[in-house]
Amino acid sequence: MNRRIQIISSAVAIVIFIALSAFVIHKFAPSKEVMSLDDYYSMSTGDDMAVILQDSICEEKGLCINGVPYISYEMVKELFNHRFYWDKNEQLLLYTTPEKLIKAKPETGEYSINKSNDTKEYNIVTIKDDIIYIAMPFVREYSNVTFETFENPNRIVIQYKWGINELVSTVKKDTVVRYDDSIKSPILSEIVSGDEVVHVDTSEELERGFSKVVTKDGIIGYVKENKLRESSYREKESSFVAPVYSHITKDYDINMVWHQVTTYAANDGLLTLLNSTKGVNTISPTWFAIKDNEGNISSIASEYYVTKAHQAGVEVWGLCNDFSQDIDLSLILGRTSSRERLANKLVSTAIEYNLDGINIDFENITSDNGADFVQFLRELSIKCRNNGIVLSVDNYIPTEYRAYYDYEEQGIVADYIVIMAYDEHYSGSEQAGSVSSLGFVTDAAKNTISMVDKERIIMALPFYTRLWKTKGDKPPKSEAYSMSGIMSVLQNNGVKASWDETTGQYYAEYKEGDYICQVWLEEEKSLEEKLKAITSLGIHNVSFWRLGFEKSEVWNKVAEYINK
Repeated sequence: MNRRIQIISSAVAIVIFIALSAFVIHKFAPSKEVMSLDDYYSMSTGDDMAVILQDSICEEKGLCINGVPYISYEMVKELFNHRFYWDKNEQLLLYTTPEKLIKAKPETGEYSINKSNDTKEYNIVTIKDDIIYIAMPFVREYSNVTFETFENPNRIVIQYKWGINELVSTVKKDTVVRYDDSIKSPILSEIVSGDEVVHVDTSEELERGFSKVVTKDGIIGYVKENKLRESSYREKESSFVAPVYSHITKDYDINMVWHQVTTYAANDGLLTLLNSTKGVNTISPTWFAIKDNEGNISSIASEYYVTKAHQAGVEVWGLCNDFSQDIDLSLILGRTSSRERLANKLVSTAIEYNLDGINIDFENITSDNGADFVQFLRELSIKCRNNGIVLSVDNYIPTEYRAYYDYEEQGIVADYIVIMAYDEHYSGSEQAGSVSSLGFVTDAAKNTISMVDKERIIMALPFYTRLWKTKGDKPPKSEAYSMSGIMSVLQNNGVKASWDETTGQYYAEYKEGDYICQVWLEEEKSLEEKLKAITSLGIHNVSFWRLGFEKSEVWNKVAEYINK
């Protein structure tokens, strides 16, 4: 009986030992389960390609077609190179450099550089499910980006952030990369002694002896720390050389005036107006306007005008506006053919009339065609640069809601950026106020300097003011006056203006029947305060709207700050 009890006890002990051993083995032994990389990258179709951006897996997939990796146009533009441009109307991919315009059509390797044709061994652009994809080898030619591709499954590892310090470790013993920081987590891949891994999110606290890393082939997971040698930081460097945009700039301060010319006959008044100025070295006559949706322009340019201006030592920058009610800017700027026609017309006309520059004054740009406008400037800048023609662009003051004007890019491709620091309150404003207060101008200058080289900023100031008339709770009415004109109005009403420190202007107010009349004057003192403010910030180029609206005294003040 005792013998039986001993045998049974021993058997029970063995069973318990085996069970405990199995439990211990199950609990502490590493899992050998392997996760499919197709599942890991959430692959679905045969053309799908996983995209690894430096050290993160992108939700958006690329394509792999005949071994060539493709990334969506939107991702390329947002992350790698914002100068790629897709013309949805004419189905063209464009890219601009300082001297070249590259064009490519979908589903072909054929492309052009200016007027020369060439061919790639792969389709440069492909379209799938209405998504535009660009071949990454083509993107790499023009962008500060490198990549490697891997198979099973298809994936691309893209490096595009440079100048950062990466924490790198070398694998000291063959090991595995797991999905999570646990030995029970599925295996993603094997890595061998000598492989390098880059640490991901080094601030993350891992309590179980793991490091989160990314492998060379784009697998992001966890490795036991004791399998890695001592880590060190290494700067991520790039050998890419970005193109340099040259600019046609003057070795003197720009002192420009706009000359409003509405008829050809009005050109004859140039010398009379110029003789009343002092120090003006640039004039911009309002000669050109877009006249149709094909990109043609109307012109009242005059050879005589240019000759007389040059004899007076004054450069001529012909202005082109978009004021016609018969045009649709989205059609003009959104089509490569009409953009090209417009640019060619402007440049050929500038050459024909021996103009020194072109002044673009498009004031009806919206968020819908902002990117098209910037692309037009890129393309126009190439033609201007190649022909020695100064390109200047008129802009409203920078604001968050006008970010689509892309002042920074304008400052790179154009020669001068003109900031129209007026119409703070304009015809149609809900309340009366200054056309151009001191704070308004100062803020505009500071905001522009944050995006554009101050040596190539032209601050435009007004020679006009507005007389506001308000009746009860109704919106005010206003009328623009020249400096002399508004002084005559005040004198006729027996009104004397007093200095307002807040706006940096003289202010006057009086009654006219049921109306309250208000005016914030533009004259030599208010102009001096603005000039003092902008020059103290390092901006020494100015322009004025418009010639003939000024008092002669203002030119003495301008001369004190400009053309020193």
